[in-house]
Amino acid sequence: MALSFFDLFSIGIGPSSSHTTGPMRAARRVVADLETDGRLNEVWRVRVDLYGSLGSTGLGHHSDRAVLLGLLGHQPETVDPAGVQPEVDRVLAEHRVALLGRHPIRFRPNRDLILHRRKALPQHPNGMRVRCYTRERERIVDRVLFSIGGGFVVDAADLAAPASSTGVAEPYPYATGAELLEHCAASGLSMAELVLANETVHRPAGAVTDGVLAIWRVMEECVDNGFRTGGTLPGGLGVLRRAPVLHQRLLAGPADELTGMDWITAYALAVNEENAAGGRVVTAPTNGAAGVIPAVLHYYRRHMPGATDEGVVTFLLTATAIGVIIKTTASISGAEVGCQGEVGSACAMAAAGLAAVMGGTPLQVENAAEIGMEHNLGLTCDPVAGLVQVPCIERNAIAAVKAMAAARTAMHFDGTTHIVALDTVIKTMRDTGADMLTKYKETSRGGLAVNVTEC
Repeated sequence: MALSFFDLFSIGIGPSSSHTTGPMRAARRVVADLETDGRLNEVWRVRVDLYGSLGSTGLGHHSDRAVLLGLLGHQPETVDPAGVQPEVDRVLAEHRVALLGRHPIRFRPNRDLILHRRKALPQHPNGMRVRCYTRERERIVDRVLFSIGGGFVVDAADLAAPASSTGVAEPYPYATGAELLEHCAASGLSMAELVLANETVHRPAGAVTDGVLAIWRVMEECVDNGFRTGGTLPGGLGVLRRAPVLHQRLLAGPADELTGMDWITAYALAVNEENAAGGRVVTAPTNGAAGVIPAVLHYYRRHMPGATDEGVVTFLLTATAIGVIIKTTASISGAEVGCQGEVGSACAMAAAGLAAVMGGTPLQVENAAEIGMEHNLGLTCDPVAGLVQVPCIERNAIAAVKAMAAARTAMHFDGTTHIVALDTVIKTMRDTGADMLTKYKETSRGGLAVNVTEC
């Protein structure tokens, strides 16, 4: 089965899908599997090691907290952001963690939760190892897991194994832009209609649209929270939350010919400031790039004539079509390919969604996505102090504006004349990521991450 909308767009908390959401899911998976096997109560000690990017920027990305929350049994979709700090403080004060909330064991983070800043596992830069022992020091679990971007978690064996089929055939399987366009041409369906047809193999069409709109409501709530919350972001950089200030200025007016750009910026800032503060966000397709798609979608829904909830569904399912291709043939992980895989992917997905609701043909939509990705090639991931704040927050705002420009550019032409195909630019992104030095891939050892502190 291809990836689903519900894989690419999931609810979690900030500041990072790969560094927060993924480790939380991984830690919980280990202890939940122990419970299923009837061995949870045998556990006397747990040790977790974080490697690669998880180790080098894990503190700034709250990976350590995420592991504790996962061991406690929390899930990204349901954990209360306001309750995270008290739970973490309790573990640190008591040196105890209750596995799945009911089996308490001693836990000393400086001994049992190790972040390896300079050591990586060979399979993927976001690796973690979880070992569980009995009182007699028998090792009953030794699992290596990888957080591969967007909150996706796989075991080491799964990472090496070829993709397996679920046995349920989708009517329009695709892994490339060329295959997607071929299906659209042969069936007469739009990209959104094609994705919906694939989704209905596993759930009724009404459940799909209801689920898409539920994700949209979370995006709306995230923006509203971002507009209401001022002050500075946690982490020590003293970054001002600017979305509330900009929002009030826009409401007060007056408007000019560039005010639309300001609204897009405000929406993106609101989401990514919420993410940086550990608030509830939607991976789109990652937390680090969570503001791009909601910013463009909010502009469509609140500022463009004729916008409807049906258009929201069309927008997000079209974005899904592009995200599936990128995730399947390249990567959406900043630790693997740099920020071109996060913000670049989100820009391409947002451009495609906007072109679709503007009435674009599949060829125009593909062109919009290609433009959005092409002009993010080479984008590094170099967060200052390991925090998802500088340059991440502004980068989302710029990419949202870029997505608007990409969609509008594509809509001026018929989609048949552009030189670079979507598949070509995605391959280029993947190859560029492979060539990129590790210090520019979410390790905070290069770029702005080192030069800002020297100023």
